[in-house]
Amino acid sequence: MKIIKAILFSLFGLLLINGGLNKFIQYMPVPEGLPEELVKDNLAFAEISWLMPLIGFAEVLGGLLILLPKTRALGTLIVFPVMVGVLLTHMTVAPDGLFMALVIWAFMLWIIWDNRSKYLGLLK
Repeated sequence: MKIIKAILFSLFGLLLINGGLNKFIQYMPVPEGLPEELVKDNLAFAEISWLMPLIGFAEVLGGLLILLPKTRALGTLIVFPVMVGVLLTHMTVAPDGLFMALVIWAFMLWIIWDNRSKYLGLLK
């Protein structure tokens, strides 16, 4: 079980790194037929020139930290706000990707549960 968990958490970290790097290098093609509201939202984000680099940086940093078991809890805290945005986007604007967003959230919640003892100090 420990090896499976390490593989799945590593894949989650690599997924975040990939998404973050794409915000800088833009090597993944944009799918055709995106909902009009999603296109409008992305154009609005582009108007705020510092926002996408900040999100990309958070994804890369969080993904790198999630790759290492010792820093996994911190990495999850860093990407949590980004993942809230991903989930809300798929719940409201792009429901086609909601299943995948929920799978990603399941991994993140598993990491949070797995590291719950590390978070208790923040709540005291």
